[in-house]
Amino acid sequence: MGIAENLNAIKEKIPGNVTLVAVSKTKPDEAIMEAYDAGHRDFGENKVQDLAAKQERLPDDIRWHMIGHLQSNKVKYLSPFVHMLHGVDSLKLLGIINKEAARHARVIDCLLQVRIAREETKFGLPEEDLMEMVGSEAFGEMKNVRIRGVMGMATYTENSEQIREEFRLLKRIFESLKASTFDHQDWFDQLSCGMSGDFDLAIEEGSNLVRIGSLIFGPRNY
Repeated sequence: MGIAENLNAIKEKIPGNVTLVAVSKTKPDEAIMEAYDAGHRDFGENKVQDLAAKQERLPDDIRWHMIGHLQSNKVKYLSPFVHMLHGVDSLKLLGIINKEAARHARVIDCLLQVRIAREETKFGLPEEDLMEMVGSEAFGEMKNVRIRGVMGMATYTENSEQIREEFRLLKRIFESLKASTFDHQDWFDQLSCGMSGDFDLAIEEGSNLVRIGSLIFGPRNY
């Protein structure tokens, strides 16, 4: 099957309220355009330089998602155009995003990354650090970032029950924030988890934003 067929097969599987970010990292422009021509607009990249270069070459109405770990010194390259930053995991990084967004008279949508996996290699804020951050005075003063929700990546394991538990933890944290810090903010509505190998489990556990690459574009090119 081609990219358009793969894309449509996945869209038939996922509910209408779930946003699908097609992970186009390492993929050439032609592959992205195949998905674009099939009507898709949300694409995710994990390297700043790749995302910035593709944004210059490809159609203006693509919604670009930065899904990789973002270094604070690279924010300025994405701040004029990025649709959403997925991996925000510190107050310092959020402050830089806020400052860069203000320079471009923008409000940038962000997801706070929570560490839900048991693997030490995964990025993200532990729950207690996250709660401390959103309760801080500095966080409350940021006017050029809009926190849309939380995201997390499960442990890389065959144990589907463990993956479910980690997704449930993320949902509990999302609901706790929704009931407290973000209780009057309608836009705080994104619970993002699930990738090619576990997106069906993630959706069952409440995810409404999934990131899928290899099932659409085939194996990654290194």
